[in-house]
Formats: sequence, structure tokens, C-alpha cells
Amino acid sequence: MKRVLSRRPVLAWACYDWANSAFATTVMAVFFPIFFKSYWDAGSEATVSTFHLGITNTIASLIVALLAPIAGAIADKGGARLKLLALFTVLGVAMTAGLPLVERGDWMLAAVLFAAASIGFWGGNQFYDSLLLDVAEEPAYDLVSGFGYAVGYLGGGLLFLLNALMAKDPAAFGFADAAGAVRASFVMVAIWWAVFAIPVLLFVRESGAQPPLAWSAAVGAGWQELKRTLRHVRTDRTLLMFLLAYWFYIDGVNTVMKMAVDYGLALGFPQGTLITALLIVQFVGFPAALAFGFLGRRFGPRTGILIAIVVYASATVYAYFMSSEQEFYALAITVGLVQGGIQSLSRSLYGRLVPAGKSGEFFGFYNMMGKAAAVLGPLLTGVTALLTKDSRLAILSLVVLFVIGGVLLLRVPAQVQAAGSSR
Repeated sequence: MKRVLSRRPVLAWACYDWANSAFATTVMAVFFPIFFKSYWDAGSEATVSTFHLGITNTIASLIVALLAPIAGAIADKGGARLKLLALFTVLGVAMTAGLPLVERGDWMLAAVLFAAASIGFWGGNQFYDSLLLDVAEEPAYDLVSGFGYAVGYLGGGLLFLLNALMAKDPAAFGFADAAGAVRASFVMVAIWWAVFAIPVLLFVRESGAQPPLAWSAAVGAGWQELKRTLRHVRTDRTLLMFLLAYWFYIDGVNTVMKMAVDYGLALGFPQGTLITALLIVQFVGFPAALAFGFLGRRFGPRTGILIAIVVYASATVYAYFMSSEQEFYALAITVGLVQGGIQSLSRSLYGRLVPAGKSGEFFGFYNMMGKAAAVLGPLLTGVTALLTKDSRLAILSLVVLFVIGGVLLLRVPAQVQAAGSSR
């Protein structure tokens, strides 16, 4: 079973996680929130800038949620999942490279570019996720999915480490100040993302019996297929229950990822502490994601996801009471242990429910549920912070998402048979 990880299509597929994780770490999780609050939105109250950041994430997530299902259906009919992966990657890379051009105080332009880059990131992930079914067989889904996330944590962590060192000691790298180092980091992320996305486009091939259609024909066929998929989702209780559960708990996960640094800043922690904590998450997440892949194979993906949900809910409550930097580091270790695991096992569990030949379309729904939910999380924390003037209550509000998600997941059968097992 472990030999599957050395196959060229699997390595090329995982390389894309190595590529775009640099955006998730350096840009999305750390430098954009910090630079947004201290440079582009300088002068605003902490809760107001939190609101601006939350709204930006909400709008980007809403756009992705609306595009995902129809884009997936068109991709399947047109044999275009790799082409759309490339298209969204180009969008994300270009918008990230544009961030250094934004002047101080122009928070709205910064928000627009970041939202567009986020659309490129999440939109590309839809087609990347769906390609799991092309590079692995059903028994290896958990292992290969975990491997992809592990490689992503390592790659994103290595570039982030270099970027953090640049920001900490800009003179040693030839920069006048930390702002210059951060701007250069955005460009480095764009280059890293573009270069390491190449292997998946060269060495992964889409499987499927249907010959690709022309784009014009694919659009019409995609709409019809989308209607049939909606009927399928409504009548498949297991699939519907999983998507509802995923909608809630992954919202909490993504919101923690996006708002953790903003929360630390609101509590008064120095930027160095926040950067160190994110590095801890990355390098703890590397072996943890691999371990969850083996855990999913041994005990089933649902069990692994439930364990991660309990840990996340407990960590969120802990975050409400924490007051020291040491506690923030402990929280980072805890999140690092389960973050990759809950994402990778969700992907592999869902892969077992996808009918043969419809991975792009069904992963469009998967992406839609995740992004539609992500409209709620950032909005929930942003509005709570704005109304209560209390960042602790804002982060605590996420507990309800984990609780509802866990309860719904318990209604998904522990042993899920692959809908396309005859593949």
C-alpha cells in the first residue's frame, strides 16, 4: 500500500498541495491579516479591521460557492478539470503578485486582490481534490489524501519559514524594512505557486469513459448534469447528511485558519509570537496529516474526523480563556495535530460517495458546501466582534459549528461503501 505514494501521478498530484499551500500559510494565514491591519487598514479600530477582513473572506467564499457546482459539471463534460485547475491557478498567482503594488491605506484594493487570489486558491482546490480519484484507487484514498496534505504542510512551512526570517531581519536579506520583506514574500509565493503547479498539469491524466465535449456543448450538458446531480444529492441520504455535517464543521476549521492571527493581534500578542505559532502548526501538521491517513485506513475516516472535531471544539473553548503566549503556542500544537487530518479524511470519505465519472461535478458540490459555510464563519466572528467589542466572544462563537457538524456526522454510517466501487 505504501508503494502507491511513490507513483509519479501521486507525487505530481501532491506537488500541487506543496505549491498552493504557500498562499494558505504566508499570505492567507499570516502576512495578509498582519499587513492588512497594520498597513492597508492602518488607523481603523481592531474590531473594524476584523470586520473588513471577515467581509472580504465572506465575499470570496460566496463567489466560489456559486461557481463550484456548475464549473465542476462543465469540467466533467468537457474533460477540462486540469484546464480549469490551471485557469484558477493563474488567477491566484496573478492576484497574489499584485498585492505588493497596493499603497498604504488602500484597504479596499488590497481586499479586492486578496479576494480574487482566494477565489483562485479555493477554485483550483476543487479540481485538485477531484483528481484524487484519478491518481488513487479507493483503498488508498485515505493514505494518498493524507500524503497530499502532509506534503502541503511541509512545502508551505518551508517557504513560510524563509519569509518569516526575511520579515524578522530584513537587512540580512537586503530589504530596507519589514514592509519590503513582506511585499517580496507575496511575489515569492506567486512564483512558488506557479512553478510547483506544473507537475500536476504534466503528469496527471483525467480518467473517464466519455470523450471530451467542446466548451459550448459542455456548458449545456453541464447544466443538465447539474440538475441530475441535485436530484441525486436530495435522494442519497448518506451523501446529503455528510455534506450537511461537512458544511458546519469545515466552516469552523477554515475560520480558525483565516482568523487566528487576527485574534492573536486583538489579544495583544506580538507578531513574532503569531508567526512562530503558525510555523508550529505547519511542522506539526506534516507528520500529523500522514498519521491521520493511516488512522483513517485502520479505523475508518469517520472516526478520525470525529476525533478531530472534538479536539477543535475543545481548542476553541480554550482559546476563549487563554491569555499568555505559551498558551497560544499550546493551541498551535493542538490545531496542528488535527487540521490536516480533518481535511484529508473529509476528502477521502467524500471520494467514496462519488459516482464514477462525476468527480469534478460532485467535488464541485463538496467545494460549494465548504465555501457556502465559509460565508457564515468569518461573518459570524466579524459581526460578533463588531457588536460586542469582544474578540474572545467572536472566537467562542465557532463552537456551535463544531457541535452541529459532529452531531450530523454521527448520522453518517461508520462504514461507507464507495458509490463507484466498480471503477
